[in-house]
Amino acid sequence: MKFARLGDVGSEIPVVMDGDRYRDLRSITSNIDGAFLASDPQEVVASALATGSLPILEGAGEMRVGAPIARPSAVVCIGMNYAAHAAESGSAPPTIPIMFMKTPNTVVGPYDTVEIPKNSVKTDWEVELGVVIGKRVSYLESPAVAGDYIAGFVTANDVSERTFQIEESGGQWSKGKCAAGFNPTGPWLVTPDEVDATDLRLRSWVNGEPRQDSSTRDLIFDVNFVLWHLSQYLVLEPGDLVLTGTPEGVALSGRFPYLKPGDVCEIEVDGLGRQRQEFVAHSGETNV
Repeated sequence: MKFARLGDVGSEIPVVMDGDRYRDLRSITSNIDGAFLASDPQEVVASALATGSLPILEGAGEMRVGAPIARPSAVVCIGMNYAAHAAESGSAPPTIPIMFMKTPNTVVGPYDTVEIPKNSVKTDWEVELGVVIGKRVSYLESPAVAGDYIAGFVTANDVSERTFQIEESGGQWSKGKCAAGFNPTGPWLVTPDEVDATDLRLRSWVNGEPRQDSSTRDLIFDVNFVLWHLSQYLVLEPGDLVLTGTPEGVALSGRFPYLKPGDVCEIEVDGLGRQRQEFVAHSGETNV
């Protein structure tokens, strides 16, 4: 199943894809959120589809596509989880997962414009496989059981500002990861029965030119191991988002220029959909 959220910011409508049509889920849930994802949504939605009780959402093709999940309580990320990316970053492959956080307001729609932060000169792209949590995760017994806690998978762009992340970080990466809009997500949440997370191709382009092209086969720590490992240190709630790392081919490598206003970034994970963002200059709006 593919779930999505369509409509203006703050008033997105939850839908399920039915062939090339979108069916309105508001008779079942007000949102694609933690409560819905913890409620065995595939069974509930399949039953509603079978009885014909879900209407087609008229005009869906003209609507904005929001992130396929409502704002999560946490966005937890794994760094340098592809050996080639670690190498291009000047680091040895990690021996344990490297964790950092993004703020929930980084999660935006897959086609929304992204504002380059004030004073940024090193805004970068990162295509990633995102994992959406379906059940509370805490102290999992082993990686083998982790799949039972996954609601679905998403395409995600872990947009980063490298000066903030590295040179001005004080050793904590999150400073370069948390500008508003720095996590375009979607277009769909795809349920686990339709995804082989061990073998997904990830690609990115800037202004139509190829950048990243890799596979989750090259992950150092696979999805199940990542969830098990995180569960030994923190609690993940239904609806939370875990980003699993990016492959080589980012601007940090020195092989490509950083993003500037007017640049268009596209990213894709096979089976999970393609994104397109135009990067724009900081608007100048502040609270000062």
